[in-house]
Amino acid sequence: MRIRLIAVGKRMPKWVNAGYEEFAKRMPRECRLELLEINPGDRSGGDVERARLAEAERILAKLSERDQVIALDELGRQATSQGWAESFESWLHSGRDVAFIIGGPDGLDPRVLSRADATWALGAMTLPHALVRVVLAEQIYRAWTIVSGHPYHR
Repeated sequence: MRIRLIAVGKRMPKWVNAGYEEFAKRMPRECRLELLEINPGDRSGGDVERARLAEAERILAKLSERDQVIALDELGRQATSQGWAESFESWLHSGRDVAFIIGGPDGLDPRVLSRADATWALGAMTLPHALVRVVLAEQIYRAWTIVSGHPYHR
């Protein structure tokens, strides 16, 4: 199974890249974690809708029909780490790849949300999109450790 984080934004601070890489390298080869960075849409002139549409087109171009798509959105379903692990286990058995979508500063375009198989939230707080990459990578790693019986989650 391949797990991809498709994230709007490039040129993250070093600590973001280091945090993401720390958890990505811990994942086993059969559940590799990949990051695909999407160029943000042009927000000059305040045209947010045009920017989100451009981001949506770039995101949707990275998805295949068989991908299990999870969009991250503040209004999405919240789950415990155990709940993440249960979903992770079902993905392992499904034979499908998984794609998590992290939007830009103005959220995800409705086209991306309608393509998603599920919409999840990392919590009730608003987090910086850069930090979401690290938290998401850690939670994916944590889910894998729960499923595999590794003592990381205790």
